[in-house]
Amino acid sequence: MADGFEIENAVRERYGAASQEKEDALCCPVDYDPQYLKVLPLEIIERDYGCGDPSKFVKTGETVLDLGSGGGKICYIASQIVGETGKVIGVDANTEMLALANKYRASIGEKIGFQNVEFRYGKIQDLKLDLNLVDEYLKTNPIKTADDLFAYESFVTKIKKKKTLIADNSIDVILSNCVLNLVKPEFKEQMFAEMFRVLRRGGRVAISDIVADEDVPEHLQNNAQLWSGCISGAFREDLFIEAFERAGFYGIEIVKRDEKPWRVVEGIQFRSLTVVAYKGKQGACWERNQAVIYKGPWKKVIDDDGHVLERGSRMAVCDKTFQIYKREPYASQIITVEPLADIPLENAEEFDCRRNAKRNPRESKGLEYNATDLSGAECCEPGGNCC
Repeated sequence: MADGFEIENAVRERYGAASQEKEDALCCPVDYDPQYLKVLPLEIIERDYGCGDPSKFVKTGETVLDLGSGGGKICYIASQIVGETGKVIGVDANTEMLALANKYRASIGEKIGFQNVEFRYGKIQDLKLDLNLVDEYLKTNPIKTADDLFAYESFVTKIKKKKTLIADNSIDVILSNCVLNLVKPEFKEQMFAEMFRVLRRGGRVAISDIVADEDVPEHLQNNAQLWSGCISGAFREDLFIEAFERAGFYGIEIVKRDEKPWRVVEGIQFRSLTVVAYKGKQGACWERNQAVIYKGPWKKVIDDDGHVLERGSRMAVCDKTFQIYKREPYASQIITVEPLADIPLENAEEFDCRRNAKRNPRESKGLEYNATDLSGAECCEPGGNCC
């Protein structure tokens, strides 16, 4: 494995140079919505190095975080989508790229009619540490001795707690475009944990990145040039999905996978993949007599909490899962069945996860339910579709 500092320096130098002059080898062809490109200067459009368009998964009014924001292209696209009530934050550790992004911030804001974008200096694997504060500290407190180093480490610990770059539970949607693969191997798990930390409950990530169909051998990982070129640091395709699972995300979905590989090295295919995943399955399980019916087309499916849903059957779920199924990405595949008598959450008992997964209709209707209604009024009136 190449030395971590060698990898980091190669990435910093290559992308610093690419902020000054376009480098075709760093990007895949991507079709962005042209209406959002009209306000962007050619310099930003040309020096964007991505492999997908995660901005397609942004909505009006949201707070967006773009990891590895580079020259700011995705941020400026997202800013137009979220509108004046939304907010976009870009984070990057490359000062040259940050300078390019900030160069046009005021003029782009004037063109679209509002300012809702800001760029912050930090590493995407450590979204607590504001590197601007580090620079300010080191100007007056250079590290010359071990004691200086101890003082610096104490300073870093303090500002990560009191002046966090990105606060806990503050972001609606995280975007990233061909950047996660650039992070050193030993920090990739921490990077996913940081994404999870800053997302609000119910928030989501939309990540476009380069993945490999096989393990990348060590001799390719030792090539810093290939690493900085978004090749050697690529996740194996299935392990990329598992990384989201380990971090605690649910509803993980591959929304775009390029059929044609972007690069092939020694028979290993490297291609662009876009994944959307959600936060919010954590928490207590309460019994409110709710049920869900999976529509199909599969005979049965298993969710990220291990719930088995059989097509067409009423399945018992806790309130937390019930609420999750009412939202993306499940809502279009699920019929939700509310109980006739509402059980307030404060009166609910703990849901028994060991019980039979199927819900008897009487649990939702009530054991004493004995109504009869033969009117069919709505169905059989003139113009009705039932009779």
